[in-house]
Amino acid sequence: MSLEYFDRLETRSPAEREEALFCALRKSLPEAMRAPAIARSLEGIDPQAIQDRNDLARLPLIRKSDLSELQAKHPPFGGLAPLSIGEYASIFASPGPIFEPIDHRPDPFRTARALFAAGIRKGELVHNAFSYHFTPAGAMLESGAHALGCAVFPAGPGQSEIQVQTIARLRPSAWTGTPSFLLILLEKAATMGEDASSLEHALVSGEALPESLRAAIAEYRVETAQCYATADVGLIAYEAPIPGAGAPAGMILDEGIIAEIVRPGTGDPVPEGEVGEVVVTVLDSKWPLVRLATGDLSAVLPGVSPCGRTNTRIRGWMGRADQTTKVKGMFVHPSQIAQVAARHREILKARLVVTRDNHLDTMTLHYESEHRDQGVDEAICASLRDICKLRGETLACEPGSLPNDGKVIEDARTDE
Repeated sequence: MSLEYFDRLETRSPAEREEALFCALRKSLPEAMRAPAIARSLEGIDPQAIQDRNDLARLPLIRKSDLSELQAKHPPFGGLAPLSIGEYASIFASPGPIFEPIDHRPDPFRTARALFAAGIRKGELVHNAFSYHFTPAGAMLESGAHALGCAVFPAGPGQSEIQVQTIARLRPSAWTGTPSFLLILLEKAATMGEDASSLEHALVSGEALPESLRAAIAEYRVETAQCYATADVGLIAYEAPIPGAGAPAGMILDEGIIAEIVRPGTGDPVPEGEVGEVVVTVLDSKWPLVRLATGDLSAVLPGVSPCGRTNTRIRGWMGRADQTTKVKGMFVHPSQIAQVAARHREILKARLVVTRDNHLDTMTLHYESEHRDQGVDEAICASLRDICKLRGETLACEPGSLPNDGKVIEDARTDE
């Protein structure tokens, strides 16, 4: 069986890759240091002296959890952008809020590589069900599809019946979005008697892909691969399925970043195989995030992928190192739950519990209160939706009944 690759970068030797990555880092840092916050964090450091990962590990972290506050103090980008706001192509706003500038180059999020690995090829039509509103998810996959030479139907999420009808008429062969929504559309098509059989390949992200969900999608003859990406840094890692070989073993790091796995709460790299926080350095002088601590957990897998790509493999997203949690592809921050509680004097204490029901993320705000009624519940639900941009339920609790463990967000999802 002949395997295809997006470019020769994917099969170069580890030594060649490492040399090229750090050469690119040294080249990009002088321009990146035009950003005041980057210049301050690297004060006294000679970019040309950063020769390897040991040198990189001595640089300070930028914590994603701090970006919202940093940008509020130093608008619009927290001093992390070397260009003025008008020199960028687009500005996105992720929950927090966190503002992300994107420059004018093709495929700025580098997602074409992940689309190719998922089996999507030039000339195909991609049905893109990621959101185009505020957050960059829709643009991330659209720009990658265009760079690959594909046409895109910008569907966005929701309106499942219309989406099914569109798939039946336009006959796209590829699909991008969250895996739970893909299964909803496939099941909806079967219920409506519409033909969704044109779909062959899907690249999914934004939420967990347990094997039960992958298997449910496979029953509709759609081969699914997932990628791990963030609004801040773009593509981090991706799956590269081999037809007939089952689920891929781990996810392969993108060629345009330097990724580290560090002990949570520190910047110290952990040994191979140990779970730690994902730290990413983007080789991009226009939006130079140097050692961004993502708050995500993962671990390095030994060896190389059976597909022949030689870059490091990680186990994919394994949860959060902090309490910031991704729900339906959107990050929910502890500060947002505090904002909800501050709006309602009836709330004595609040705790957001995230679960999964039939492959769908659900969130319920447990709150202690001495005054509970339907009107209060409805008002709190409205605030939760307004602040987090997601729908959730509420559950009133007796004062003193919530755990005294400091948690504001509890992720109670399992892989079953």
